[in-house]
Parts: sequence; C-alpha cells; structure tokens
Amino acid sequence: MKKAPLIWTNVLLFSITTLIAAIGVPWYALTIGFGWFEIIATIICLGYCGMSITAGYHRLWAHKTYDAHPILQWIYAIGGAFALQNSALHWSADHRVHHRHVDDNDKDPYSAGRGFWYSHIGWMLRDYEDVEKPDYSNVRDLQKNPIVMWQHRNYLWLTIATNFGIPLLLGIISGNILGMLLLAGVLRLVLSHHFTFFINSLAHVWGSQPYTEKNSARDNGILAFVTYGEGYHNFHHIFEYDYRNGIKWYQFDPTKWFIKTASWVKLTGNLRVVPEERIEQAKLQMQLKRAQDNVRQKPNAEQLLQLLQHEYELLLARMQDYYHIKKQLLLQRKDKLVAQYQAVDFKHKYLEFKHHLQQQQQHWQRLVNAVA
Repeated sequence: MKKAPLIWTNVLLFSITTLIAAIGVPWYALTIGFGWFEIIATIICLGYCGMSITAGYHRLWAHKTYDAHPILQWIYAIGGAFALQNSALHWSADHRVHHRHVDDNDKDPYSAGRGFWYSHIGWMLRDYEDVEKPDYSNVRDLQKNPIVMWQHRNYLWLTIATNFGIPLLLGIISGNILGMLLLAGVLRLVLSHHFTFFINSLAHVWGSQPYTEKNSARDNGILAFVTYGEGYHNFHHIFEYDYRNGIKWYQFDPTKWFIKTASWVKLTGNLRVVPEERIEQAKLQMQLKRAQDNVRQKPNAEQLLQLLQHEYELLLARMQDYYHIKKQLLLQRKDKLVAQYQAVDFKHKYLEFKHHLQQQQQHWQRLVNAVA
C-alpha cells in the first residue's frame, strides 16, 4: 500500500531541532556549561509557550470556556507563535474536529486509534488524504476575532521573530548568545512540542477513566505536571466546555489557577463550569457500569444486577435531592429579605440532606467494593 507523501517542512523541522537538542545541548553543557540565568530563562520561556497553548489556544479559543481581555489575547497570540504549533485558527479548527470525531480513524486528525506514533507526531509528518481536513468552517467565531486573524495572517514572521528574536535577546542580556539559542531556542521548542503532543498520544493510552469509556481519553495526574494541567483528559473529553481540567483543589492544573487568578483583575471573565451534579452523575454511571461488568460472570449475577440497579437509583435520587436543596440554599443566601429563622431552618434541611447523601454514598461504595 502506497504511503502518504511526506511533509518535508515538518520532517526537517522536527528532525533538526531534535538532533540539536539531543546532541548539541548536552555537548555544550559538558564542554562550556549553562549558567542559572540561561536555565531560569528557558524554564520561563517554556512556561510561556505552554500556557499560551493551554490557556489560549485550547481553553480560550478552541473551547471558549471563558472570555479574555484583548491584552491577554495578544500575549497568547505571540506565545502561540513562539510555541510553533501553527496559528490559533488552524490549531483550534483541528482540535474541534478531534473532539467531534474522537477516535474515528477517518475523521479525527490525530486519532489514538491509529497508534501512539501517529497520534503523537506521525499525523504531522505525512499528508494523509483519508483524514478530514479543517476548512475553517468550524471556527467562524474565531474568524471574527481580529487578534486571532492578525496572528493567522502574520504567523510565519511571528514564529521567526519569536523563536530567534527572544533567545537572541536573552543571549545578549546574559552575554551567552549561543547558549541561549541552544537552551531557550532549541531545547525549549522540542520540549514544548512533545509536552503538548503527549496530550494527543499518551493521554489517550495511560491513566484512568472515571467519567466515561466512550472515548480513549484518560486522566493522568503525572502527565498533568508537564502539560500545565491538561493531563486530566478523561474529564476534559466529556466536559470540554469547563475552563478547568483538574477539578479537585489538589489536582495540578496551573492553567486553571492562572485563568481564575486573572479573573480577579478582570483579565478573564465568564468562566464556564460544569454543574457539580453532572460530574458526580457521570462518575456514578461509570461505577455502575463497572460493577455490572464485574458481576455478570458470577453465579448469582441476576440477583446482584438487580441489587446494584436498585442501590444506584436510590443514590441517584439522594443526589438529586441534595443538589436541589443546595441550589435553593444558594439562592436563599442571595435573598436579603429572607427571615433569619427561615434561613436557619433551610440550612438545617440542607445539612440533613447532605448527611443522608453521604450515608448512601458509603453504602454504595461498600457494595461496589464487595462485587469487585
């Protein structure tokens, strides 16, 4: 079978930068050495590229999970060119196709179903005519954004200016131009590329699926450390319009923290969040499905399946009651006309519902563990 033609620009770019990073950087480190200024500047540049992709390209433009001030958008646009991952318009068009047709080998531009290499980098090395190409019809909203379109029109010279200009400027400041070109120029670019590529590849094969098994995306806390919080990919693929990826306070998601912090100074706004009850219901459905799979081969399977279904429906009802009363409590707190005795009574009801839900959750967890 004839292979798709190579895209030589991409092949040469990835090959040359990888060789320099793998050979030139260690050689320079051993023979001459890098100072703290070069190392710190490279880490900052790497973070700038990564956050421009995750907070800008991904959560702002591809998914519209929040609004951003034009100043912040300009910063993202320049950082995205520095990251050298195509224009925000093209990147977002590809990514929206990926979400719409995830794991579809004929339509998903970087489908994990075609293997790790393909989803990681292979899809960019050959011109695969059998894969759906973005025609920008799915990013008409971004075509109305003057900053996105300015970056798209001027993408080539922006990538040259940032990828050579920023390391060169840093080299002049530090007095070590070659060292900065190697470290903040080449090594930073290679690491930035592969950290992002891990989301298309590694995040679809390594990790857990607490929310859905309808696609290959996984949650992986370790991967989140090198992808600025994007490692919670199973959550993202079912709740793509949430500005968060790591929803727990302890989950490493610096992109979420940055967006939230920026909202305090009015640089971001309209942060979209999936209701807590929808998230909990998705987790509960997955627990039910796995518990049902565990008991199907047992001798008393039919009885256990009925028990699981019954307990699931009880817990779901408790959950719905709890979140209903919680919403009412929040609305009541905003109503300054509510009498104090009513507020106390309502809070007592809320705590009672919460206690019943926790008891039911504990009972459910014991049942699920027993059939595992």
